[in-house]
Amino acid sequence: MYSINKYDRILKKYASNNLNFLGRQFREKKNYFRSEYQRDRDRVIHSNSFRRLKFKTQVFVYHEGDHYRTRLTHSLEVSQISRSIARYLNLNEDLCETLSLAHDLGHPPFGHAGEKILNNLSLSIGGFNHNVHSLRLITELENPYRNYNGLNLSLNTLDGLIKHNGPNFSIVNDLDILENLKKIKSLNFLNNSSLEAQISSISDDIAYNNHDLDDGLRAGLFLLDDLKDIFLLKTVKIKNKKNKLFKEEIIRSLINYMVTDLAKQTTQNIKKNKIKIIDDVYNSQQKLVSFSTPVEKLNSDIREFLKKYMYENINIIKMNDMAEQVIIKIFKYSYKNSKKVLTKESIKKWGVERAIIDFIAGMTDKYAMDFYYNIK
Repeated sequence: MYSINKYDRILKKYASNNLNFLGRQFREKKNYFRSEYQRDRDRVIHSNSFRRLKFKTQVFVYHEGDHYRTRLTHSLEVSQISRSIARYLNLNEDLCETLSLAHDLGHPPFGHAGEKILNNLSLSIGGFNHNVHSLRLITELENPYRNYNGLNLSLNTLDGLIKHNGPNFSIVNDLDILENLKKIKSLNFLNNSSLEAQISSISDDIAYNNHDLDDGLRAGLFLLDDLKDIFLLKTVKIKNKKNKLFKEEIIRSLINYMVTDLAKQTTQNIKKNKIKIIDDVYNSQQKLVSFSTPVEKLNSDIREFLKKYMYENINIIKMNDMAEQVIIKIFKYSYKNSKKVLTKESIKKWGVERAIIDFIAGMTDKYAMDFYYNIK
């Protein structure tokens, strides 16, 4: 049976480890070879929802080019960054990896544009939010096991996903569509999240900001010279700008700069707030994993730059308009043909509208486009 090993002993006392494991909703036998957090990671990787991320939009629709990020590659990149930070800080790498790989499972086709459209279509039944849908997938809709719905992930993982962005005061409004989660009385939605959850969240920011810069440059939406007034060369020192790999060096150096700053600042925060055990983390009134003030400003500047030059670019807006047309047509068709499109079980349990939202949210970009063109 798995026991406390060398890996557990090197973790800090305020890390999420097997000594402060919170259990699972449904009891299971321990695994001989793997820790509880390794099992969580493996269940996420083997899920249908994770495989579908391959053909789900990050910013560019999958057929726009082979080298643009998808939700799958983005999740892998978040995982790599979070594991690096966790290892430096002697925190739980496996939990960081699990949270990073699972954080975007609930994204619908066509990225945030798809999320906005699904939310508008479902306002009468509580709307749609990809973070809530991630929880819905892992606790309700993924069904690989005989005795219960969902993946039966550890409560530590569920806690981290619920509080991906910190204490979650609004989750109570969604518990009617999270029936299994509603039954777990030991979860505290209002206290702070684990350090591993905080690392996963900020690694998400590092990944999508820097990699959206990379994709935007690749797509020609802006040029390297457009960046210089914000941060280029003021922050990252590159000797030879004429080098053909200059763009790659900029992105790589920015990521390293932000990760290094985060590790140093977080170490200071832990010391300053006298964090000794994991309860100190949960009871802390502020995020402990953070950038320094100058790098937080840098991160914010990158986000604003991307909003102006990328997310509001006319070509991206055209793709978003197409996504709206596709999703609305599929929704209307599915509503008129619900018995043909949906299972009896899903209609009975969740109602027609929520079952349709689940159906569309589970689609890849590719499947949604194929479905759209086959509607007569």
